[in-house]
Order: sequence, then C-alpha cells, then structure tokens
Amino acid sequence: MKTGKTFILFFTLLLFAFVTNAQEYVTGLSINEQVAKVYSKKQTENNKKCGCSGVKQKSSLQLPFFDDFTYSKVVPDNNKWVDDYVYINQGFPFRSVNHGVATLDVLDNKGKVYEDANWVKFTADYLTSVPIRTDSVFSPAPKKLDISDSLYFSFFYQPQGRGDEPEAWDSLILQFAYRTGDTVFDYMDSIDVLVDYYTDFYNRDTIFPGDTLWAPPGCNPNVFTISYTYMFPGQIVTVPCDSVFIPETKWKTVWETEGMSLMDFQKKYKTNFRQVLIPLDTSIFFYDAFQFRFLNYASIANDVIPGWKSNCDQWNIDYVYLNYDRTINDTTYTDVSFTDRAPSFLKRYSIMPYKQYIADAFNSIAEYFKVYFSNKDSVKRDFKYFYKAERVGENSGYTSDVSDISVDPYFQYDFRDTLPPWQLDTAACVNNCYEYFVAQYFDLDYGIDSLSYNITHYIKFSDNNGTEHLDSIIYHQGFYNYFAYDDGIPELGYGLEPSGAECAYQFAVTDPDTLKGVQIYFNRTLGNANEVYFNLRVWRDNNGAPGQVAYTEENVKVKWNSDAIYGYYYYKLSEPVPVSGIFYVGWEQIQNGSLNVGFDANNDKYDKIFYTLDNTWHNSNFHGALMIRPVVGFDGFVGTKELINDKFRKLNIYPNPASDYFKFDKNLISQNINNKIIVYNMLGAEVLKQPLKTNKINISHLNNGLYIIKVEKDGYNYTSRLLINR
Repeated sequence: MKTGKTFILFFTLLLFAFVTNAQEYVTGLSINEQVAKVYSKKQTENNKKCGCSGVKQKSSLQLPFFDDFTYSKVVPDNNKWVDDYVYINQGFPFRSVNHGVATLDVLDNKGKVYEDANWVKFTADYLTSVPIRTDSVFSPAPKKLDISDSLYFSFFYQPQGRGDEPEAWDSLILQFAYRTGDTVFDYMDSIDVLVDYYTDFYNRDTIFPGDTLWAPPGCNPNVFTISYTYMFPGQIVTVPCDSVFIPETKWKTVWETEGMSLMDFQKKYKTNFRQVLIPLDTSIFFYDAFQFRFLNYASIANDVIPGWKSNCDQWNIDYVYLNYDRTINDTTYTDVSFTDRAPSFLKRYSIMPYKQYIADAFNSIAEYFKVYFSNKDSVKRDFKYFYKAERVGENSGYTSDVSDISVDPYFQYDFRDTLPPWQLDTAACVNNCYEYFVAQYFDLDYGIDSLSYNITHYIKFSDNNGTEHLDSIIYHQGFYNYFAYDDGIPELGYGLEPSGAECAYQFAVTDPDTLKGVQIYFNRTLGNANEVYFNLRVWRDNNGAPGQVAYTEENVKVKWNSDAIYGYYYYKLSEPVPVSGIFYVGWEQIQNGSLNVGFDANNDKYDKIFYTLDNTWHNSNFHGALMIRPVVGFDGFVGTKELINDKFRKLNIYPNPASDYFKFDKNLISQNINNKIIVYNMLGAEVLKQPLKTNKINISHLNNGLYIIKVEKDGYNYTSRLLINR
C-alpha cells in the first residue's frame, strides 16, 4: 500500500494545478495514544517515588539473548532493552515471523512525532539492548568466550509492512558497542547529609540561601552545591560527592539497508520477512557489558503543515537472537507459531448488533476463517490446531475438533510476488495459511441486547526432545449495538480534500432498524489542526452506491473521547433515522483540511468506502477500514464492554405469541414510578411505556409483528421478544 509522503506530495502538486476533483489520501499518525498512555503512567509512577542518589546500572544478562515481541506491552521489555522508543504491536507487520514485532518509525517514546523531525533525513528511533555478557558463560559450566566460540547475532526485518514505505534515502541500521580503553564521565554521585554538619561547621543554627555546601569528608573535596533555601538542624540535604567514570563505549555499524516498499522487498527477497546473521568476529565485542542497537534514519513529508507532520517510514523487527556455538547456516529454529492476529468469525463485520445477528445468524457467520502459521524449522513440522469459543461472563461455549496439520518451512513459503499484500489477504490460502469452517453458531438468546465471546486459537507441537510447546492468539468477538469493520486501532489516518468533498461508508441491516448515532474516531494531529466542522450525513442506497441523502446533521465539530485509548466520540443524531437494507454514514467536508479519521490497515473494506465532489461516487483507492461505527436500536449502550449479566436478565412473558395482552411474573410489579415496562418495535421505536403497577399489559392497539419487551426495575433490566399475531 503506497501511503504517506508519496500521496501527500502528489496531492500538493494537484492543489497548485487547481484540480477540482475530490482527492483522498492517508497519512501516518501524529500521536500514538497507546504509547502516550504508557509514558504518562510511567511519569506518574516516577513522580511518586522518592529521589535516590546515584544511578543504578542494569546488571548484564547472560547468553542467550532472545526476544520475539509476542508480549502484550506496547513498549519493549525493560529486562532486555534500555530504551522505549519503538512500538511493540501486531498491527504494522504483514505476515510476521510470529505475532508481534518491534516497529521503528518517527514517533518518540511519548508517542509523538520527534520534535526535530524533518523532510531531510534524521535519526529517529533506537532499540538498545541491556548489557550482555559476551566474555563468558556460566551454564552448564563456567567458560570464557572468544572469537573461536562462534557468536552470531540474528534478526528478521521488514520495511513498510502495513504502514508507510521508507524511501531509498531512509535506512535501518544495526550497531554493536565496543570499549575504546579510555574512561569518560558518567554521572555525579550524591550523598544525603544532616544540616547539623554544616551548622556546626559555620557555628550557627541556620543555612541561608546562597551558602556554599562543600562535600563532606570521604567525598571529592572539590565538589559543592549552593543552598537555594533556608535549612535548619535535623533536616537532610543532598550534596554531590564524587564523579563517576566508566569505560568509554563507542558504536560500530555492522549492517544497514536502504528503504523500499514492501512489494519491492517481497519481489527482491521472495519473503515477507528477511533474516540477517552477523558474526561477532572481532575481540572488541567480547566483554562483560556488550550491547547492540537498531536505529533508523527517517524523513517526514512536511514539517510545516501540522496535519501532515505525521508518522511514516516503518521498519518491523522480529525474532532477535544472540548466542554462541552458532554458524552462518544457523537460520532455522524448532518453533511453530501463529504469524498473524486472530480472525473474526463474522462474514462481513468485526462487530455487529446482537439483534441483527440473531435475525439472520446463518448469513451473519462466515463459512470459514483463515489462520496463519510459521514453521521456522528447515523441515515440515506436524502440530495440532484447535480453538475454544467461550462466552464472556458465562460458563459456556464450545471447543472445535483438533486438527492434525503439517506445515512447510516459513523460508520455503510459496510466495506470490505478483500480488500486493491486500490481495494476498483475500487470496486463497497457499502455504502457511489454512482455512477452517466455523464449528457452530454463537448463542441465540432473545432475552438480551448484547454478548461477546473470547475465541482462543491454539497450536500444540513437540520438539525433537519430545517437549510439548503451546502458542495461542485471542479474538474478542463482540455483539453490541453498533456495526464495525475495524479492529479499534488506527495505523493510519484517512482524509479528503477540498471543501465540498463527501465520504460515505456502506453498512447493511438484515432487519429494519433505527440509526441512533455514529461513533467516529478522529486521529489527533499536531495542535489539533483537524478540530474543524463537518456535516454528518446518512444516505440511502442506489444500486450499490450512495443515493439520496436521508439525513444531515449540520456543523458537527471534530471531537475526541479522552476517557479511553482510541476512544470513539459518539455523535447522537438529533432525529433517529429508520434504516433498512443497505445504508451509508459519513460526512460532507465544509472546510479545507483533512478530518483525519482513524484508518485500520488490517481489515480491508475499501469497497465499502466511497468519495465524491460532484455526485459521481468512486470507491476508495486505499485498502483498509475507516474507524466509523453506526449505532442502531438502543443508544444507551455504546461502549465495548458487555452489559453486566446480573443486571440484565431474561423476562418470561406469556402467552407468546399474543393477541390482546401478555403477562409477566407478579414479583416484578412495583409501585415505584421509576420502574417501568417499555415495548419497542423492530425499528427500535418506543411504542408503549407504563409503570409496573400491573403484570397484565394491554397490547390490543399494536399491529401484528415482532416486538422487544423491556422491564426496568431497581437497576435491573429484563427483556424478551414478543410476537403479536391475531
């Protein structure tokens, strides 16, 4: 996918040429909210800790060193890495060695674009290891290491992935640290001293602002601090003690590669990730605190326009390994793992309303799903695969049959270099990809509004020693009161130009329903440059494209929900809109500048995205999913968390079907006027509401059809479906 700088520059040229057609483009993020949240939490924790004198150095790790980044943290494991500039994720890689990579880009450890980011290449991210003992090992027996012990460092890398391609002048670099033999100043050690020491020395009871406090005996006598406040006996003052010097360390570049697109990389190397092996072939790399680091040189498209000063130039790193007794041919590993994220079991959506699911479960569930594996050995590996679907909050679910699978090596991947990544996503499985039929449907429970499942996929295999290994990935399958194509995490941002351009996003309901509002996630740009106004719109369908405008909410402002990471802002419609079959939600641009809607690069729904300036609608040129979610039916529950089961109960009503009345349990009768019973039609419209003073409800005035019955009592909700048939 060609993104970021190329399309931005192209678009700039079009503006100068006074082209009047609507233009769409995608950009990187200006802020990574996940990383920003981690940084903020870390700063809060540090502020709570008392100040300590001196600097604590990390102790050196022993060989082997290994990290495959499969943990759920968004920053590197601080037991293995000394910095936190890179982003640990599953969203940017395309078919990684396993599920999880470290991504180097142009966002710092605060989740923001580097302040010195420029269109001229600059040094961006670092990924630096903790010190490692390459001078010796201690297990199974102590042994000194040198060049003859054949230490090799290896890793896998991929440019661009699902992000922005690094240009040819950008680069990824690997460096090894070595000691020069000299020493350099590292930090000034300090010591806590009672003020009494200085008051006795000065023969007075107060230290005044401006007094010079020299280091006490035992410290370097030439260091001091200046008092900045009044201090009295019994108080503690921290003063410098000694300069600490450490061996001087410099960095040697041992490998580098220039930027390129993922497609060019695939064509050149016939793989999605390429492995590199580097020998430690000189004595300067053998000592008790060896380190290595990755870094990338990057260049942004524009350092003036805030909306375009955004993330780009992604490099994905995986499976970092350093050990001795290796060779240049040590390129395979006895390991089978998942190599992509877990799939949705729905045919069209990642999330859909439960009401719409149970209306047509047969056509809502996908016939089959795809899972991707990587066998990092040199020969075929046999393993067992199965999955469990467990209903959240309930002790129920099901487990699929166990499948015996034999998979070819990742390195012999039957690679289709004639297809771009987004077509590989939809192409039939080749090697390392398998298609499975969905075992059965999810629960059909007419007494609730929402539910969800955790679907866990498992791999079990045995190595050559008979030791069993397990790998797993999880998908949270939600049924709420909205539709979603996206996974809730933006890799990019989508926008249109100029003013007057429109974007429409296609959805479909099985049962007629009521559109109550739209959830939209807008990326934050530098200085909130996209905090502008737009017209929120709903369209009817016209033979698979947007047709008549059904509703417009004018002068809506771009807003953010700060209560959650990547929190969607809920735009509740002033008037609910009945929808049936295919409908569209989106916006009309009333100001120049990108709205920068979140763009999920992992779920390709380009054929559902339409844009226009002159009422001639075009499908999007970009492969991904907009982070826009229409809310239907009930608008009181918009989040992604399940309704608490003990607050949401099934209502027993009779007779059902009914003609003129129905009844429910007498125990629900209440004289509290806040407790009530509500009847909704299948469009979500309220057709009856009354207090719970009786358990016999007159429905003789209602037409034949299907209705939702809801009892609200003392904070609990009881629901059921009722069929009226005369």
